[in-house]
Amino acid sequence: MSQPQRLLGVSLKMYFGYQQTLAWCREVASLADHPAIRSGRVGLFILPAYPAIPAVAEIFAGTPVRIGGQDVCQAENGAWTGEVSASMLQELGCSLAEIGHAERRRHFREDAAQIAAKVAISLQHGLTPVLCIGESEQGTPAEAIALCAAELNDALAQAAAHRLRGEILFAYEPQWAIGAPQPAPDSYIRTVCAGLRTLPLPAGITLKVIYGGSAGPGLIQRLGSDVDGLFLGRFAHDPQALAQIIEEASALAGGRA
Repeated sequence: MSQPQRLLGVSLKMYFGYQQTLAWCREVASLADHPAIRSGRVGLFILPAYPAIPAVAEIFAGTPVRIGGQDVCQAENGAWTGEVSASMLQELGCSLAEIGHAERRRHFREDAAQIAAKVAISLQHGLTPVLCIGESEQGTPAEAIALCAAELNDALAQAAAHRLRGEILFAYEPQWAIGAPQPAPDSYIRTVCAGLRTLPLPAGITLKVIYGGSAGPGLIQRLGSDVDGLFLGRFAHDPQALAQIIEEASALAGGRA
């Protein structure tokens, strides 16, 4: 299957209970029959809470939908109470790991060294890092690009040192837009994301840029070719809203099969 032309990801965070997560996933599994998803023109990934991963993987078995964890431990194994290793995520059928979300940086004091270690161990275990980076306060697009470039360089430091290879999904999430009524201004997103897609990378590392931060229906068409997709939160908790976004992504990726 060819690389998706547009990517859509959904993090359920801690909004749903266990049964609610499974019910939502069953509804979304029916959307995976969309021609654009079946053909690979639109890629879809879901990040449920840890305890639901095995059941969610079973629901999406036989579909192109990818599953991942909302975090991953920076250590291989050992006395890390409450943590989940990259190897266990892989064993459970995950192919992605979300790393460095603003909420984890804020509430759990995750720092650059931890994030770099998580990126490296994910790549070592064949997991695609969904690396969340974004400025805390709105400034100019040039300032946002410079900050994101510096944080990306830090996040890839261990991967580069160990000459690891793989793809990074750069989830550009300006912190001031997360949970806001509206996403960042379209022109701002387009300029920043276009700049991020030109950043130099270590050998063997490729990058796709997806936007997150109050992303919802209508946004992906307004952003056009300057982004590779969207990282969705609460707006995708309504399967019908997600269905609309899939249709919009399909139109950008060349229409229906």
